[in-house]
Amino acid sequence: MYSRRSRFLTIMLILGLAFFYIPMIMVVIYSFNDSKLVPVWGGWSVRWYQVLFESEEVWSAVALSLKIAFINATCATILGTMAGLAMVRFGRFKGRTLFGGMLVAPLVMPEVITGLSLLVMFIALNQLFGWPGERGFTTITIAHITFSLAYVAVTIQARLTGMGETLEEAAADLGAKPFKVLTAITLPRLTPALVSGWLLAFTLSLDDLVIASFVTGPGANTLPILIFSRIRTGLRPDINALATIIILAVAICISIAAILMFRQQRADMLDQQMAAREDT
Repeated sequence: MYSRRSRFLTIMLILGLAFFYIPMIMVVIYSFNDSKLVPVWGGWSVRWYQVLFESEEVWSAVALSLKIAFINATCATILGTMAGLAMVRFGRFKGRTLFGGMLVAPLVMPEVITGLSLLVMFIALNQLFGWPGERGFTTITIAHITFSLAYVAVTIQARLTGMGETLEEAAADLGAKPFKVLTAITLPRLTPALVSGWLLAFTLSLDDLVIASFVTGPGANTLPILIFSRIRTGLRPDINALATIIILAVAICISIAAILMFRQQRADMLDQQMAAREDT
């Protein structure tokens, strides 16, 4: 009975992974299609990568998306780390429950609602203060930081909860000031979570379409908006090439984050083993 159940779960897992990854594999394969028609195979070729690299419109969108993603990831990591520290290390304070609820709200809020509310806010600010003068780079960056910091905060919270406060309390007992404890012990131990949170925020920014479409303006097309606009007019083979490059970039980022997390977990296990041996 147990073997049948295990076999069934294995088959379902394989089917689920195949359903998710086979379309991506097909996109990668058809990015090397020589034919101008996406569904028709015309032999192996890299011509569409050449067309892609010669497109100024695509590179402009890539540059804008990367710039927004970098600023968003950096600001979201700083703010998310501060929020995570407040939730885990500051104990219970007045308004903690409300603060925690507002912090995780972007995780469950539909993107359409988030984008619409940000659009209304920017319009109101423009009418009251004359800022922002136009929607584009600044408004998209602020919008991305708004929802990205929630993901970073959750990542930092999980890491802080798991690593405990023993070393921090020991440093405080030895006379270290709170800022010294933060910079010399807490933040270095949070490095894998900080890197993971930064990469996650960076990827979320590159991937966002719905919120960016609400808060952008004429002439400020991010990469997802450009891809969506081209798909609406019909599939083009160079889109497959662009999607392949994005898949490769995301896979590299995820691999880096996974390696860093694995190394940190292994180091923590070794520290715990050493501490157990010293106690015995």
